[in-house]
Amino acid sequence: MEQKSSLKVKIQKLGTSLSNMVMPNIGAFIAWGVLTALFIPTGWMPNKEFGAAVGPMITYLLPLLIGYTGGYVVHGQRGAVVGAIATFGAIAGSTVPMFIGAMTMGPLGGWVIKKFDETFQEKIRPGFEMLVNNFSAGLIGFALLLLAFKIVGPFVAIFTTAVGHGVQAIIDMKLLPLANILIEPAKILFLNNALNHGIFTPLGAEQVANTGKSILFLLEANPGPGLGILLAYLVFGKGAAKSSSWGALIIHFFGGIHEIYFPYVMMKPALFLAVIGGGVTGTFTNQLLGSGLGGPASPGSILAIMSMVPKGGSYIAVLSGVFSAALVSFLIASVILKADKSEDDESALLEAQAATKAAKAEAKGQTLAPSSEFVSDDIQQIIFACDAGMGSSAMGASILRDKVKKAGLNIPVTNKAISNLTDVTNTLIVTQQELAPRAAQKTPRAAHVSVDNFLATPKYDDIVAQLAKKPSAELAASVAQDSAKEEAVDLDFIDEVVFAYDQAKGSATMGQATLQEIFKAKNIGIPVSKSENTKLAAFNSKNILLVTTINNQAQAQHYAPNAQILVVDSLVTSPEYDKMVERMHK
Repeated sequence: MEQKSSLKVKIQKLGTSLSNMVMPNIGAFIAWGVLTALFIPTGWMPNKEFGAAVGPMITYLLPLLIGYTGGYVVHGQRGAVVGAIATFGAIAGSTVPMFIGAMTMGPLGGWVIKKFDETFQEKIRPGFEMLVNNFSAGLIGFALLLLAFKIVGPFVAIFTTAVGHGVQAIIDMKLLPLANILIEPAKILFLNNALNHGIFTPLGAEQVANTGKSILFLLEANPGPGLGILLAYLVFGKGAAKSSSWGALIIHFFGGIHEIYFPYVMMKPALFLAVIGGGVTGTFTNQLLGSGLGGPASPGSILAIMSMVPKGGSYIAVLSGVFSAALVSFLIASVILKADKSEDDESALLEAQAATKAAKAEAKGQTLAPSSEFVSDDIQQIIFACDAGMGSSAMGASILRDKVKKAGLNIPVTNKAISNLTDVTNTLIVTQQELAPRAAQKTPRAAHVSVDNFLATPKYDDIVAQLAKKPSAELAASVAQDSAKEEAVDLDFIDEVVFAYDQAKGSATMGQATLQEIFKAKNIGIPVSKSENTKLAAFNSKNILLVTTINNQAQAQHYAPNAQILVVDSLVTSPEYDKMVERMHK
């Protein structure tokens, strides 16, 4: 058990180290993809002058960015400079795009200069620091450049060509769909970013350079399997899983945050069959219809995917790959959920999480500590950590940030990639249970809390209570007071519900769709709309209910002081919506 767990952590670390070199530079890959789609001879707007930038960008800019970032992750700015120098040696010594060479030489350059600094930094005499630092970086970079030019570049060129031929052979033999047998479970084990950005993005970029599109960009990014799972829960699920599936579906399909459906699969392991079936079907359909994208779709949103379809590519083919995957995933998941006899998905989920967590701790020879076991006096910052440092961790940070503000606490709440964490004290790290061992290994001096789902967990309230030093009785009184405030909203006289927003128009739109669906299911005929703050004067009436967040509450009340108001943690999905409907039916 311990060896298996340790191996899993090592695999996650390797995958994350690859993705962390590519993820920060996805914007450059997208820019190159747009440049290619527009200006190559077969592009939307062929232009020989602009098209001349396509080759140098994939040959020089993208590998250098990866090498620079790889060195920076290992040893900051000095590591980045040496990593970039070493990467250029691989570029100059090869005739193919040096993505693998960059992923090798970038971290190697950072590691070598890091070891040099650890050995000699304290031995440098005062006044000679700049001289030694500059020449050490230059000379070490020079030596690695020669090494990369003579050995790494030619070797990686041979290896890259072989891999490219291998991938093409798999595609020609129509066997690519079998890759999803491994891809779909690996995604749910939080290797999604490592697969997409560490492997498929570099390989796909090389295919685009040759053919103008690549199916590899659709292997991991396809939202179809997750869409089918969430639709099945929406139709056949029970309890909290069913009620939360609609909001999760919107975030997954349009927001591109695939991590949101992972807990729905993990709570019923048989659903791995559904996502595998959906993934295989989607890739088979894409291969059959010749689908491909001109650049990486990041995040894996249907909007991002459609924006990367190149000229000559078929939007219908790409959509067919998505919806065929969703259909198969939905059908398999529906059979599994309909056959399930458990009464409450939420309790089953909690039991499964507790059993998994206990087994993991037992395998490591540890005892489980309470999630709130940290010294609140020492906490000066809270950091949400995940693989990429964005997506679901950013949303989780936003949710807890609102709760911290409501409690009157002046503690910053941010989010980072695990690889960018620094081991400092006075810090509380919040991460997902699957990634907790890596976060603890990276920051042993920090306090740690692991959660099953960044977007919905009762542990946030435990954290805030601990930080605010509220005893359970006082916390219960506070909850009761909040409930009293909710009841103050006179629901009998509401003619319209309006989602008020300042900058978060997308969240308001998704919240509006969520509440409309809840009203529709309960046969409630109250219209639901959205409005930016400056236009709320049109809704300044007692028969209007404004829904807004704590950050926007003051502005909403300023523009519509006579309207009723409901403050929620997140506009996208909130338990307050179900509570509101329950009170309407009393």
